[in-house]
Amino acid sequence: MAPALSATTTTTAVAAVKILLVDDQPGRLLTYRAILEPLGEDLVDARSGMEALKLLMEDEYAVILLDVNMPVMDGFETATLIHQHPRFENTPIIFVTAVNLSDLDRLRGYKLGAVDYVMVPVIPEIMRTKVSVLAELYRKRRELQVANASLEAAHRELEQEKANELERLNASLRAANSELELRNRDLLIENKERTRAERQLREADQRKDEFLATLAHELRNPLAPLQNALAVRRLRAPDDHDPLLSMMERQLSLLVRMIEDLLDIARITRGKLTLRRASTVLQDVIGAAVDTARPLIDQGGHTLALHLPDEPIALDADHARLAQVFANLLNNAAKYSDPDGRIELGAALEDGLVHVWVSDRGIGLTTEQMETVFEMFRQVDTTVERSRGGLGIGLTLVQRLTEMHGGRVEVHSDGPGHGSTFRVHLPCGGATDAAQPAAPTVRDATSVSRRVLVVDDNHDAADTLAMMVRLLGHETRAVYDPLSVETEVAGFAPEIVFLDVGMPGRSGYDVARALRDAHGDTLVIVAVTGWGQPEDRQRTLQAGFDHHLVKPPDIQAIMDICSKGLRPLAEDASQ
Repeated sequence: MAPALSATTTTTAVAAVKILLVDDQPGRLLTYRAILEPLGEDLVDARSGMEALKLLMEDEYAVILLDVNMPVMDGFETATLIHQHPRFENTPIIFVTAVNLSDLDRLRGYKLGAVDYVMVPVIPEIMRTKVSVLAELYRKRRELQVANASLEAAHRELEQEKANELERLNASLRAANSELELRNRDLLIENKERTRAERQLREADQRKDEFLATLAHELRNPLAPLQNALAVRRLRAPDDHDPLLSMMERQLSLLVRMIEDLLDIARITRGKLTLRRASTVLQDVIGAAVDTARPLIDQGGHTLALHLPDEPIALDADHARLAQVFANLLNNAAKYSDPDGRIELGAALEDGLVHVWVSDRGIGLTTEQMETVFEMFRQVDTTVERSRGGLGIGLTLVQRLTEMHGGRVEVHSDGPGHGSTFRVHLPCGGATDAAQPAAPTVRDATSVSRRVLVVDDNHDAADTLAMMVRLLGHETRAVYDPLSVETEVAGFAPEIVFLDVGMPGRSGYDVARALRDAHGDTLVIVAVTGWGQPEDRQRTLQAGFDHHLVKPPDIQAIMDICSKGLRPLAEDASQ
């Protein structure tokens, strides 16, 4: 965010602006600081281009002092990435270099958005002058924005006053018809506003769906090689009972499920969330919830005390969704507790019901807040010193998911400063020997060995998927360049092609069409993509794909395709 601007700023009390100092040499950063600290600005250090980009995503800077010669990503590359982002395309950059630059190098820097150069050894007065001028220009620009906003508000007020005066004059001239005309005008305005609001709602809903689909796609891409790698470990040692491997499989499964929850947000208000019920054990559900909430609890320095029965409590429930309920309650307790607080989670079985409670000694709730705490987008305390972010849907999900399990949730607090207790009441059921989640099991595949080609520009995703298919007993090759697929197919003659859809230079759709035109139905072509909406599946079908798997792909679906050949695309499993 930009530094706050005060309407009463004077020459003796000027709001400091942020200046980003980027250099891989700590000694030079100290030199820049020593030179620029007399300016009284807020100086922020970055020791690489990547660190500078990360800092820019978190805040706004008046000027960037950027070293040209840095390892991995030099100043020119960093400047290119900075100015490609719409937020920073006008951020001034001063390049610092110890090498005499040619005119072409200088021209290149100016094209990338540089406003000036500083040579090493640095002359302090010159550097201070250049930076102070840009900082002052930044301040003046922000002050101008505030002034423009004030002028716009004054203009609106003036226009409103003129409109009111004109309305009064018209009313006096139209005496008998004024009331009718005012009513007609109100109806027209209301109808126009309703039309505009409906259009905005449709546009907002479309943008939301596009955003959620894009977000899910981007999150699924890095998950694919992780799940593939775990599947490879499991295939290599199917009898391995390593608790760390099981924990990683469990947590990755929950993470994939949370990504699916992003796509379910739009369905919350319509009540279309569905549960995947199975026999499970309450203690296992709570264990998964604690694993999920542990980072936030540890971050606040909180102590978590568990009070659980020794005997397993059986439930007929959606393990991941119910774990989400308790994880949200633990996260809520951690967010609204003072540092080093104490959080308690307990459970008991009584009168055929399972009672689970989460208590904290945090900020507490008023009577009014207890009545509204489960409402969508409602956050109890949004003050800066306590704010931890969030959309305000966590407790709404707790209530909805609990009710979908046939239970109810309630909250109690003795008032502000006395903490809160959330109680979840659920029906018990299922077999007491249920274990959830167990390590994934893989059904035996046919012994027929096939030739399989994996195409993905992400080397990690391609290599891990190829390794997993190879361990399933098939001859496998991996290709990273979509332009070389036809050559590889001609030489390798695969029976099955696992093909990434989103690749630079040439999309998977184009590759699939080319393969289908050249080889007809002799190839089984499988789309492996982060896009999983119905329209995405329809597009892959039209491009000639036989199957559509959403990243990270399920190992059983891969085994079925390799062993059974073609299946209708609509039956494909997706995570």
